[in-house]
Amino acid sequence: MAQQIGKLPEALRRSLTWDQGKEMARHQSFTVATDVQVYFCDPRSPWQRGSNENTNGLLRQYFPRGTNLSHVSQAQLNAVALRLNQRPRKTLDFETPADRLHKVLR
Repeated sequence: MAQQIGKLPEALRRSLTWDQGKEMARHQSFTVATDVQVYFCDPRSPWQRGSNENTNGLLRQYFPRGTNLSHVSQAQLNAVALRLNQRPRKTLDFETPADRLHKVLR
């Protein structure tokens, strides 16, 4: 994740908000490596990460709860990411995330 976040423009990598899962147990070394501060939501408070919760719902259309992701190829993951990034969003005034990112990167 540190390698990937380093590819983003500085304006898009100021901080990261995560839930209480074990996947960020090494958040301090991530912050040292990337200079990106990591914050954590309060337990059982999904509204503190609304965009993430919405994205999780969109991903469930492709990968229902309980899907064994070890059987999903990187090509399949990339295809789903592309479809979601090209899907208009009401919160973006019906622009796609890809369009909005392109505007930010100009």
